[in-house]
Amino acid sequence: MAGLIPQQFIDDLIARTDIVDLIDSRVKLKKAGKSHVACCPFHGEKSPSFHVSQEKQFYHCFGCGASGNVISFLMEYDRLDFVDTIEELAGMYNLDVPREQSSEGPINYKPKSKQNLDYFELSEKVSSFYFKQLKLDKDGHKAIDYLKNRGLSGEIVKKFRIGFAPDGWEIVKNKFGNSSENAQQNLIDTGVLIKNESGRVYDRFRNRIMFPIRDRNGRVIAFGGRVLDDSKPKYLNSPEIELDASNPQNENKPFFSKSGELYGFYEAKQAHRDLKRLLVVEGYMDVVALAQHGVDWSVASLGTSTTSEQIKRMFRNTSEIICCYDGDRAGREAAWRTLQNSLPQLQD
Repeated sequence: MAGLIPQQFIDDLIARTDIVDLIDSRVKLKKAGKSHVACCPFHGEKSPSFHVSQEKQFYHCFGCGASGNVISFLMEYDRLDFVDTIEELAGMYNLDVPREQSSEGPINYKPKSKQNLDYFELSEKVSSFYFKQLKLDKDGHKAIDYLKNRGLSGEIVKKFRIGFAPDGWEIVKNKFGNSSENAQQNLIDTGVLIKNESGRVYDRFRNRIMFPIRDRNGRVIAFGGRVLDDSKPKYLNSPEIELDASNPQNENKPFFSKSGELYGFYEAKQAHRDLKRLLVVEGYMDVVALAQHGVDWSVASLGTSTTSEQIKRMFRNTSEIICCYDGDRAGREAAWRTLQNSLPQLQD
């Protein structure tokens, strides 16, 4: 079982982080004497009463009384719990979060595994490639026609970075598999490529509209692909992948977990810092189509029902969750399972 995060590490993160730079990346600050000011992000106001002191590395709102340091700001503004906040700050300096094994001895700060960083970098590059193929691939016009027929604009397609996987067995493999020494294996590890029992390596996604799935930091962690014809399966998703399981600090920490992620969650948070509610639907296209019509606060559980982990994540960001599943038998069963998963998370 992982130990506690050492207080020394937390203190060092606070000391490393300039509170003005961090807050200014989320709320635009203006210099006013020794302080920096803005309209408070935690309550509605027309004149600025939110003050940030670079000297004291502290913020305070004279309107609502909100105050604290970089940790409390991230917890309140980004709606993160304490551990996620520490991991977010550590990620800014490319550090793994240490855990106490004993009360004695110095703390060893370890850089994040380069392999883990390669996974994210490669996934982002593959996502950009798919996005460009909508216009560049000879069959990309078919995907564009499909998206137009579903009522989607170019703007909404760009917002969700919807792309197209060409109809070839080794296109992604040949383009990205030789970009570094471990590139091909990393692409296999992330599920973009498949290695079969005979040892052949080939592209997982072919001739499909591609929906990149992002984590809460906006990093591409997986894909969902939809066919353009009647081929099966209709939707093909990335497999669940664990990151660097040999590292004790990342043990059982998935790179992509269907039970923990929500499609469209990052985009909804980008559109609304203060989410009043979240609408849970079944599929990728449901989320995108709703956003096209102004309902940009919807998410999709990556499966039929919504898990306890997903519900817990949503309740950390909003107080109201609305479920809207299909009206068929599978949808009704999903609604019942979601209700059962929700009850333990409800609080007065």
